[in-house]
Amino acid sequence: MNFINRHIGDHESDLTLVNPPSSIADEGKWPVRYDSIEIVAICADIATILFAGFLSALLSAGSPTPGGLAQAFAYAAAASVSFVYILKGRGLYRPTELLVLRSQVRAICLTWTLLHVLAAAVEMLNDNSHFFRGSGLLFAALGLASLIAQRCVTRTLLIKCFSGRRFARTNLVLLTDQPSSTHAGLSETLSALGYCVKGRFGLPAVGSDPGSRKRISSRVIEHIRNSEVDKIVLEAKPERWADLRAFISDLRVLPFPIVFIPVGAASELLRHPTRSLGSAACVEIQPGSLTAIERASKRTLDIIGAGLALTVCAPFLAIAAVAIRLDSPGPILFKQQRCGFNGRIFSIRKFRTMHVLENGPVVVQATPLDPRITRVGRWLRRTSFDELPQLLNVLDGSMSLVGPRPHAVIHDGQFDKLVRKYAFRRRVKPGLTGWAQIHGCRGPTPTATTVERRVEYDLWYIDNWSLRLDLEILLRTPLEVLRGRNAC
Repeated sequence: MNFINRHIGDHESDLTLVNPPSSIADEGKWPVRYDSIEIVAICADIATILFAGFLSALLSAGSPTPGGLAQAFAYAAAASVSFVYILKGRGLYRPTELLVLRSQVRAICLTWTLLHVLAAAVEMLNDNSHFFRGSGLLFAALGLASLIAQRCVTRTLLIKCFSGRRFARTNLVLLTDQPSSTHAGLSETLSALGYCVKGRFGLPAVGSDPGSRKRISSRVIEHIRNSEVDKIVLEAKPERWADLRAFISDLRVLPFPIVFIPVGAASELLRHPTRSLGSAACVEIQPGSLTAIERASKRTLDIIGAGLALTVCAPFLAIAAVAIRLDSPGPILFKQQRCGFNGRIFSIRKFRTMHVLENGPVVVQATPLDPRITRVGRWLRRTSFDELPQLLNVLDGSMSLVGPRPHAVIHDGQFDKLVRKYAFRRRVKPGLTGWAQIHGCRGPTPTATTVERRVEYDLWYIDNWSLRLDLEILLRTPLEVLRGRNAC
């Protein structure tokens, strides 16, 4: 199974084809081809969502009216189309993606929640509709549970299909420029996917004359017209595409799809997803740290969370401001230049806790018994209350509720030279709290070891981000503040 997943996960770009073992029989095959998994998964999602909408309408009102059922069906149909469109655009219906249950569940939760948040916002503006306040809430819960359960079943069935070679047979003809010795091993993968090679032909050599090319293409066409073939697979190096174009043109008289499998060093480029840039085709070599949907959901959490926190804490913020003003001369808020997303410089807001306002080429980190700290400032720093004005940074978009903590510009440059991969922290917005902070990485960073440890946590967070992880960090932050580890 690991062998199969490894090859499929490489988008089959360096696979070669041979005839599957003759001992593999058709008994026990399921009426689903490997190529049809995506459309079957899409249909299953649509059916699941429609069923959840119908069931929620029945359960929420003992004897629903035809109008109520029609409204529930229309709502579920709109939800299913939107849900499938988003997941399809992210490539989450590919067989290899359906096997990764964790990413599937995360995508389902994020997409389903976002759709219903938007639906709730529309319902609040619609005075004549009460669907979301009635069966819509039940539909949201039933739909989410049903989709997750369906994904568990789908993954189990796919594993059985791969390990038991249950996919329906797909006959193909292979055209290749690779020697037969390179085909050992792929037969296992292809037979598990239901592929059966009905013929194998060598491609014309590079620079061959048109006559030689025509003879080979004629043999291929004659063979395919006398065989039960579903697909033509062309395996060759992308570097010789100019020579292959004419050969492929000869095969266009055949009513079958032609699939190109690149091999060699240039094939690595085609393992990356393709995009369109106007009329030009481009390859995404490195994706962003978060997708558009993930950025939208994280930003929504930031706005809602920061807004609620500022509302609840407003009286305490006012008390802290008065205490700072009475305790020592100087401004209530302290602004300092910090390094943020993609290295952009922004002004961070904090309650002033010191007699000095360092914001230049020399910034000395605070120590536990630092004489520069005021009496009120010592209490504010101990409880991390001095950081709360950064909620304004969250609202203006320069920071997030959760992310790597930003450092002063001068320190950021020093750490960048000191710690390898330190700059990777800038792939996301800095945060008010973070994965490193709830693990005790707070306060000064006097040694390279403390910086490396903090960076290690930050990079793990970036690589494993999820909305659930953000919520977990936000819930654990108050407990860490009460523990007071490394606070000064």
